Amino acid sequence: MLDHILRTLIGSPMPTHQMGEERLSKVRALAALSPDALSSIAYANQEIFLGLVVAGAAGLAFAWPIALAIVALLAIVALSYTQIIRAYPTGGGAYTVARENLGTIPGLVAAAALFINYLLAVAVSLTAGVAALASAFPVLWPHRTAVSLLLLAVITVVNLRGVREAGLVIAVPVYLFLGSFLAMLAIGLARALLEGPGDPAAVAPAPLQSVTLMLVLHTFASGCTALTGIEAISNGVQIFKPPETRHANQTMLAMTILMAVLFLGSTGLTQYLGVVSGPEETILSALARRVLGTNVLYFAVQLALLGVLIVGANTSYVGFPRLASLLARDGYVPRQLSLLGDRLVFSNGILVLAGLAGVLIVLFEGDSHALVPLFAVGAFLAFALSQAGMVSYWLRGRQPGWLIKAVLNSLGTLVTGVALAVMMITKFADGAWIVIVLIPLLVVVFRRIQEHYIAISAQLTLRGLPPSLLPLPEPRIVLPVSGVHRGVIEALRYAGSLSRHVTAVYVEIEPGAGERVRRQWTEWGLDSFARLEIVPSPYRSVIGPLLDYLDRQDHEVNDGQLASVLLPEFVTAHWWEAFLHNQTAWLIKLALLYRRRSLGKTRGIIDYPQHLRR
Repeated sequence: MLDHILRTLIGSPMPTHQMGEERLSKVRALAALSPDALSSIAYANQEIFLGLVVAGAAGLAFAWPIALAIVALLAIVALSYTQIIRAYPTGGGAYTVARENLGTIPGLVAAAALFINYLLAVAVSLTAGVAALASAFPVLWPHRTAVSLLLLAVITVVNLRGVREAGLVIAVPVYLFLGSFLAMLAIGLARALLEGPGDPAAVAPAPLQSVTLMLVLHTFASGCTALTGIEAISNGVQIFKPPETRHANQTMLAMTILMAVLFLGSTGLTQYLGVVSGPEETILSALARRVLGTNVLYFAVQLALLGVLIVGANTSYVGFPRLASLLARDGYVPRQLSLLGDRLVFSNGILVLAGLAGVLIVLFEGDSHALVPLFAVGAFLAFALSQAGMVSYWLRGRQPGWLIKAVLNSLGTLVTGVALAVMMITKFADGAWIVIVLIPLLVVVFRRIQEHYIAISAQLTLRGLPPSLLPLPEPRIVLPVSGVHRGVIEALRYAGSLSRHVTAVYVEIEPGAGERVRRQWTEWGLDSFARLEIVPSPYRSVIGPLLDYLDRQDHEVNDGQLASVLLPEFVTAHWWEAFLHNQTAWLIKLALLYRRRSLGKTRGIIDYPQHLRR
């Protein structure tokens, strides 16, 4: 039943040879990789408004200059990333570029920064989308966390179905958003030309503070969240149909132009028309209401914005699992994250991302404004490291045109580094310190995981003293029994087929029960198969007395080996029936499995499953 539900939700397994068919065209790739970048105008505009409105109309006057500065930064970063796409057609990304050109530690710092950024991108996109929906339907405002978690589950299932299906599903809301939002901006521009400018002073709230350099820099840092997601195309070059590099760069150009138009258009209209939002409304909702009125068109724009914000999380669902797979292959995160799932996607990475994002949404109670201060620091740290890595790449390789390319990436390093410094200073107290602390902690975790894999490899290697190829002696087998029944007899027969030295052990929890078992053992003639040992347990524990018995037998026999333990185990017909049993065999297995080696030997553990009928 569970498998049927899983196949209905996720789909049937796909053979590996279909991997090439999962590549995307430019139109679908734009939809799959750009939602985070395109939808970031929602929370970037909101953060700029919230940052400046405390200074009243005088503060809101700085929205347009700040937007221009952010778009200039966007252009420089986008041009720099086109160099990465050309240099790393297999999908470079900040981790690969920094590791190969700056060293292991910078590469791991970039990976940690991207991990945090991808995680926050999911949480911020979904909570901002729900905020847009709640602006149109205020009854949802108290239920933002629950709605965000529901949408998180939906987009997780969509991505588990595979890249191609996710790209098709996500293309619809992305292009609906582009069409509706660009149309709204065109209508707004027409109204601005016909009606003239609004009066921000008449609608802006009374200033709570004056305009200061720190206020402007803090707002600029918040607005830089508009750039998050721009690196996704360089990370996912391999999902494009051939020629991958050209298609990726063309998609990067299209995405950058769209981001600039949407961001400058919405910010410019908001300022020109003098739009101000209330406490339970986003600034883009207020702009749409001002331009279109409270009608069907307004609700259509809000739903389109909700749609693109929801699928904005999809960029992370593409980037996070791929980055995790690269780190797993290098031994810095668990190897399970490098495995493709049934639908040719990195399912484990998708589930890890969804689980961590869900925790964040719950912890921050579905409030995107509380999450944003943590957001852009990781992204810009990855930007700066990747650009610095490319400078080193061009200086070492000195390929044709290297000087211009090195200058371009140097400029990218400079501007992203300055922006990062501004963010770390102005947003430190708002929560950026959490990211600053988490990144080195993650790097330490990455290194410890790699040390673990290196230690295992050293123990398993065939280099050095060759292992013995002589056969092992006939094992001694200890069979724990719970009584005399058909399952024990079947396990006893199997044990006899493996060895002539079989001992059955009954741990007596209830006084007198051991003698009853011994009488039954004799009545059924089982003495001819194995000797029965009764081990008293005055403290009613099964595992402790059994382990003590094994140690005693090993010392008494002293045949150069440890007794192997054969565990008969019931397998119920229905999954829920397992909860009706003690699971003693499972607990014994865990105790034996994680017990350190004794006398330099390893104890064998043999499972003997017995499937019960329905």
